[in-house]
Amino acid sequence: MQHKSGFVNIIGSPNVGKSTLMNKLVGEKLSIITSKAQTTRHRILGIVNDDDYQIVFSDTPGVLDPHYKLHENMMNFVNSAMKDADIILFVTDIYEEGMNHEATLKRLQKTSTPVIVLLNKIDLGTPDILDEKVEYWAGLMPNAEILPISALENFNVSLIWDKIISLLPENPPYYDKGELTDRPMRFFISEMVREKIFIHYKKEIPYATQVEVEEYIEEEKIIRIRAIIIVERQTQKGIIIGHQGSKLKRVGIDSRKDIEKFVDKQVYLELFVKVDKDWRENDKKLDKYGY
Repeated sequence: MQHKSGFVNIIGSPNVGKSTLMNKLVGEKLSIITSKAQTTRHRILGIVNDDDYQIVFSDTPGVLDPHYKLHENMMNFVNSAMKDADIILFVTDIYEEGMNHEATLKRLQKTSTPVIVLLNKIDLGTPDILDEKVEYWAGLMPNAEILPISALENFNVSLIWDKIISLLPENPPYYDKGELTDRPMRFFISEMVREKIFIHYKKEIPYATQVEVEEYIEEEKIIRIRAIIIVERQTQKGIIIGHQGSKLKRVGIDSRKDIEKFVDKQVYLELFVKVDKDWRENDKKLDKYGY
């Protein structure tokens, strides 16, 4: 049997379960998950290896109409994933009335790349709703295969594997077989902190923040990390810190626990807050922060 290898890219609206699915397929928590939309900002690769194949999964931001330059750059990640995909996993859910981004839907309808429509969160619906949604998406995407799943409950996820492997092209591996992702450790640490900000703060605050790891020192028994939480306004800095630093301390404690699980080592985490005015609208600053 020839070796198979390919890019399996996950596309869909915000908050339909793309990151949950990515983590289930890869077997590691590479993408952060919260109940808020637009949590994912980057294109994150997760690499699954076997003797006979290599699957390069790609989680992407939810498709949207941009309101900031940051959004435009997030959509660039989506567009690049559409271009280089060998297989597209288009994720929707039982709540979505229709694709929220017409241009992306049209590209999916016209593409020659194999598309699997994953109707997620079926554990939260009824058989009648499921039948209705399957019929709806079959009408919109007649060339795609429709597969009802629950990524959270791991329902039908094994069937996704069977379909992916059957569609993978014959190629040598794109990455070393020992690799799990193309991202450095500092990226995942910054994402874990950012996830806690999305969980603990409301309204605009999570969307106006960026996290940068300034220092990562690995000693024999402990890893020392210094990270900066970047906000756009002085008032946002005060909200992040909280009364006598209480809110920032809570973010630090929760982040440290996750980081220790990820690195399997004791962690000393220092968090600081800095204002970088209008960073979401500045090309140079977006480039600096990896967008």
